[in-house]
Amino acid sequence: MSELLTERSGRVAAARKLTRRAGRDAAGAFLAEGRQAVSEALATAPDGVHEVFATEAAAAAHRDLLASTPVPVRLVTERAAAGLSETVTPQGLVAVCALRDLPAGQLTAEPPRLAVGLAGLADPGNAGTVLRTADACGAGAVVFGAGSADPYGGKAVRASAGSLFHVDVVRGAPLGPLVAGLQAGGVTVLAADGGGETALDALGSALAGPVLWLFGNEARGVPPELAGAADARVRIPMRGRAESLNLAAAAAICLYATQLAQG
Repeated sequence: MSELLTERSGRVAAARKLTRRAGRDAAGAFLAEGRQAVSEALATAPDGVHEVFATEAAAAAHRDLLASTPVPVRLVTERAAAGLSETVTPQGLVAVCALRDLPAGQLTAEPPRLAVGLAGLADPGNAGTVLRTADACGAGAVVFGAGSADPYGGKAVRASAGSLFHVDVVRGAPLGPLVAGLQAGGVTVLAADGGGETALDALGSALAGPVLWLFGNEARGVPPELAGAADARVRIPMRGRAESLNLAAAAAICLYATQLAQG
């Protein structure tokens, strides 16, 4: 354990810059807060964890997690921990982790059986939730297209509940060329669209994989030109009177159906 650091300490000040996207991109690192995220980071990608900051109370509460890690654990004041947190009630446990970006070219060269593409998905909570759902349904990668929320922002990391460390992440890739490249490699591309011409339950063997699902902006959906490039625009049949589904709920239904089809 290191000596107690304050909010003015150089290491804490440097880590605090990671609460902003520009700081994360410049440093190639992000913050993962709380036991769930820190535990997954240490278990899944320990070489990518630079250091852990913990208050004295958090270090005592999570002694089992921190005692055996080779990653440097630095004690900080409560105020310093609060400066590293984007929550109302800081948990006092934060890991500095390397960005996990995968080049888009690697995805097209070795496409996973199931992947997700997000086109202009703005809400970081939704972004993290879709990432978590993708992980639960066995997806190998999630692509955050230009204009989408940063998966490494505090709210998105929390919403992913550790799944950020389980799947490959592609950020900022133009989705049009990526879709074309994946289709050329035999991947079926499906665009979720409330007005789509194909019903989800009518896709049959098309879901058997490999599949890339496209989900769009919460209000505008998948851009028309991108949806037009997909192999099908897919709607979720609804028997009730609801006008539409929340984006994260729609993604969960589509990805679960694909998981079932892929066996």
